[in-house]
Amino acid sequence: MQRQHLAFAARCTPRSLLLTWVLVVCYFMTGPYNCMASQKKTSCTVQDGRADCSHLSLNSTPQNLPRNITSLDMSHNRLVVISPVSLNPYPGLLHLDVGYNSITKMDERLCQTLPLLQTLNIEHNEVHLLKKEDLSHCTNLTWLKMASNRLKLQGEPFSALQNLKFLDVSTNKLLSAKLSSQPQLPSLVNLNLAFNDFSTLKNDDFSFLSHSPLLRVLNLSSVPLKTLEPGCLKPISGLHVLIMDGSNMGSEVISKLCSELSETSIEALSLRKMSLVTLFNTTFSGLQKANLTFLDLSHNGMGKIEEGSFQCLPRLQTLILAGNKIKHLTKDTFQGLKSLKTLQLTKAVAKSPALIIDDFSFQPLSALESLTLAQTAVREITAHTFTGLTSLKELDMSWKSHASLRIVTDKTFVSLAGSPLRQLNLRGTAITQINPGSFSVLRNLTTLLLDYNFINQTLTGKEFEGLNQVQEIHMSNNYQKVTLRATSFVNVPNLRVLMLGKSIYTSATQLDPSPFKPLSNLTVLDLSNNNIANIRENTFGGLVNLEVLKLQHNNLARLWKDANLGGPVLFLKGLVNLITLQMDSNGLDEIPEEALRGLSNLSELSLANNLLNSLKDSVFNDLTSLQVLRLQKNLITTVRPEVFKSPLSNLSLLVMDKNPFDCTCESILWFVTWLNSTNTTAVPDLRDQYMCNTPRAYFNHSIMDFDTLSCKDMTPFQALYVLSSTAVMMLIVTALLVRFHGWRIQFYWNIPINRTLGFSDASVEEGREFEYDAYIIHAEEDSSWVERMMVPLENKRCRFCFEDRDGVPGMSLLESIVDNMRKSRKILFVITERLLNDPWCRRFKAHQALYEVIEASRDSVVLVFLQDVHDYKLSRSLFLRRGMLRSRCILDWHGHKERVPAFHQKLLIALGMTNRLKE
Repeated sequence: MQRQHLAFAARCTPRSLLLTWVLVVCYFMTGPYNCMASQKKTSCTVQDGRADCSHLSLNSTPQNLPRNITSLDMSHNRLVVISPVSLNPYPGLLHLDVGYNSITKMDERLCQTLPLLQTLNIEHNEVHLLKKEDLSHCTNLTWLKMASNRLKLQGEPFSALQNLKFLDVSTNKLLSAKLSSQPQLPSLVNLNLAFNDFSTLKNDDFSFLSHSPLLRVLNLSSVPLKTLEPGCLKPISGLHVLIMDGSNMGSEVISKLCSELSETSIEALSLRKMSLVTLFNTTFSGLQKANLTFLDLSHNGMGKIEEGSFQCLPRLQTLILAGNKIKHLTKDTFQGLKSLKTLQLTKAVAKSPALIIDDFSFQPLSALESLTLAQTAVREITAHTFTGLTSLKELDMSWKSHASLRIVTDKTFVSLAGSPLRQLNLRGTAITQINPGSFSVLRNLTTLLLDYNFINQTLTGKEFEGLNQVQEIHMSNNYQKVTLRATSFVNVPNLRVLMLGKSIYTSATQLDPSPFKPLSNLTVLDLSNNNIANIRENTFGGLVNLEVLKLQHNNLARLWKDANLGGPVLFLKGLVNLITLQMDSNGLDEIPEEALRGLSNLSELSLANNLLNSLKDSVFNDLTSLQVLRLQKNLITTVRPEVFKSPLSNLSLLVMDKNPFDCTCESILWFVTWLNSTNTTAVPDLRDQYMCNTPRAYFNHSIMDFDTLSCKDMTPFQALYVLSSTAVMMLIVTALLVRFHGWRIQFYWNIPINRTLGFSDASVEEGREFEYDAYIIHAEEDSSWVERMMVPLENKRCRFCFEDRDGVPGMSLLESIVDNMRKSRKILFVITERLLNDPWCRRFKAHQALYEVIEASRDSVVLVFLQDVHDYKLSRSLFLRRGMLRSRCILDWHGHKERVPAFHQKLLIALGMTNRLKE
């Protein structure tokens, strides 16, 4: 928050400006920590390095707190002094709160004891004299609150606070805004002087801030200023926010203030509760050259605004006129506000009569984007009431009865035809009827809010003509009933959110075709509190994008009964993208096994306040994404793993309290075991709300008191289950590993074996009998593969015989083949369909190779399969079968680049095997 204040001027937008100065006020009212309701307690509470010792009637600092705490709250006690000695055990304190005590003075040793102290709250005490020595060692202090004391400043008490950013000395009966005579507080961002007694601002009162370029916020609320000397704000010319709420200065003093502000960088000015009954056209004349973008004039009882009152505020972007008694707006009321983007007129008129808005009253506001007329009754809406709002995106007319809105017609909003309106809020406006084409001029509308009205009609679909872009329609809590038809929403095809809770007749869910069928983009549907008792199975058909379905507080129990005529109605079928399902308070006493099938994306399921008891084993099996499950206030006695193991596997929140649990081994053992292994934050109120109903020994005891050791005879079976499950899983993993990575395992296993024993098991003499390691037989079309995969091995480990390259000169081709086969220790076939269809290979080479094998009694054939060839074709063409050869002499080429080294390794092993036949 400190950084946000520092960058206020640079980043503040018109819409966020209101929030910013509200946060400033709240910051000084509540301190740098969140306010919490006081609770009766008997000792300090410590959490996350913060110790809360407030409201304990303490007279001194507790000495038994952790030594590493960084924050200590001792507010609302009976301290009369801040004893540095008692704070010695906590040298790492960054934040100290001693507000609402009876402390009479500051101790100069405080910051010596706490050298790291950054924030100090000493509000609502009795500190009187404040001297320079009291804060001389607080050089790291950034936040100091001394509101509601009775300060008397002596010398320069704040001179040492070079890093101070926030200073609050409000409600101290100070008679002057001058806190020092010397420039100091160079880092100050926010100064609160509210509720003090000075009535004059002299030209040197803020001279002590002349070297404080970061000052952005000044709070002078409820200061009775009567006199402003010229140049009184000049030393703080960088001021961005000035809060003057409740000062009752009068129009003349406000005019002088505006003149002084013209010399500053003022952007936001708050003049709430100033009793400005009449706003004159000269009130803000001094701000003509200023860069004011935010002005709050709310709660002033203002009844009249003179024409041209805002003429001098051309840069204003946000104007708040809420809580006044304005009676009449004319076409000159907002003259000059050409940059205004937000106008709030919430509760801006007296109780009666209604606000009169002349035609073209808003025409000067061509840049206006948001207009709020909530709780403001407008006497009449004419064809030119909103004319000229060419930039309007949001219009709020909620929570007030408007005579012109009782029956909405195609003329009601005709004045908005030229506006790019995106959101129209008509909540609580006593609408009784919407005529066809009522919103047809609002072509850009995306959100229509019609909750809390008295609409009593049949929606034919023509009521929403022209709303092709609308994405949200809210019509919940209607005090009458709306009847739907199949065509009710045909004109809103892009609708994403439809809220009809407590608004429609039950017949809507029995229509065929369903009124929701045209809404294929719908993501949120609320049909709660409608006493629906019948839903057709196809009522939600086509809602493939539906994510949230609210059906709580209806009467759907019969639909899910097995005894229902025609069987259970599976109305959730097809809602595959459903994330949230709420079916509380429907009288459900059973859930069909197929009711929740297919809801794999469901994240939140709420079935609270029903009559559920015995649940089918697989009812929740498809809810694999479930994170929130609410089953409180049912009749559940047993929590079995067959039912709940799947939904509870990923759960982050379980609400299952107020059920009559049966605390026996069969009913509750698994649930208690699961609770003991689960983060307790996932199951709130576990100790207090999860109570046993039976047996008598555990009646009205927490289920966490259940003794799981009484079920220890089940332990051996659990151990056996774990062991058997582990064995099965290991077997499956091993099988998958061998199936998909067996070649890789074999490759890395062969590497150390081959490095130790080599690739060959043939004797030395056997190797010297032959000139070549292998004679290669292949089809001519496979030459490129042979050159790519076989030739690179020659220079390294072996030598191959290729007929084209190694034929004997002068010898016939047939004789050369026979001779080279005899010189080769192995005969290697590169098997493809092309080789089997090659007549030369089939008729001669294959026969000769077989002859060599038989004649020399050699096991010398190696087959390399580039294609998957059936054994039948292999036998028919080459007179060979896979079963005739050893497994290592049969190689398969898989075509993967990463498996080339493994293939070469297997090939060298096959070529190195002995030719001697095994006996």
